[in-house]
Amino acid sequence: MAISVSFINMKGGVGKTTLAAQLAHAARQSGFRTLAVDLDPQANLSQALLTPAQYLKHLKERKPTVVQVFDRYLPASEDEQSPRPVDVHDVILEKVGYSHDLHLIPSRLELSRSLKNPTGKERRLARAMATVADEYDLFIIDCAPTESILTEAAYFASRFVLVPVKPEYLATIGLPLLARSLDEFQLENDDHTIEILGIVFNHSSSYSVGPEGNQAIKEVTAEARKRGWPVFDTHVRYSASYPKSAREGTAIGSTSYVRWDVTQEFTRFRTEFFEAIGLKKDS
Repeated sequence: MAISVSFINMKGGVGKTTLAAQLAHAARQSGFRTLAVDLDPQANLSQALLTPAQYLKHLKERKPTVVQVFDRYLPASEDEQSPRPVDVHDVILEKVGYSHDLHLIPSRLELSRSLKNPTGKERRLARAMATVADEYDLFIIDCAPTESILTEAAYFASRFVLVPVKPEYLATIGLPLLARSLDEFQLENDDHTIEILGIVFNHSSSYSVGPEGNQAIKEVTAEARKRGWPVFDTHVRYSASYPKSAREGTAIGSTSYVRWDVTQEFTRFRTEFFEAIGLKKDS
């Protein structure tokens, strides 16, 4: 059965989507059957794994997205003369990513409609994913940086929450919001087990180095210690190779002119991540 991890920080701009895409690639490279789920209406993960051109083509052809998982039906089309119930297999795209062997549930801007009428929708993603849990080893869910029905849907669909943090001024601002959100969720759903997998320092720009970045690391570490949240030993340090990898449609290790120390550092982090969730290769 798949292990499900949501990538969440209530503060935006922390490089969450880049990290989700790279870990999805790394998991697939390691032989794990991986499904990436884009739960952000901005659909950045969808574009990263499909390329922007392919993503636009997907939308123009009116193919289903995670919106249909929440709506629970596929609309009428030129091929289908009436609406019909959705099967999550209808929504999953296969052969995506740089090596064309990742699976993806894409998003689109219309997902924001779910925020206007959220009643009864919070468990629909979890129910859909449960139907394919034995087909995968890992679910990676990329979430929007604001609390909403989509956040609650991610909680219901997840066993763990990974918190990418960019070490900068006000780096801790999203952590109390996340803690309160999770506490409220668990108070209302005591039958559901979910926990913070850990905080990972994700230096998603060159501005996170130096005294200000070091001070932010101290503040975030203190906040994590106060809440009993683990902090990953390995930092994912800034490199221009990460935005380049997105443009080239590659995993970080296959990006042109990537430095050896960058690939080694990410390899250490992915190993730490896999160990933390208990994901192991079959012997």
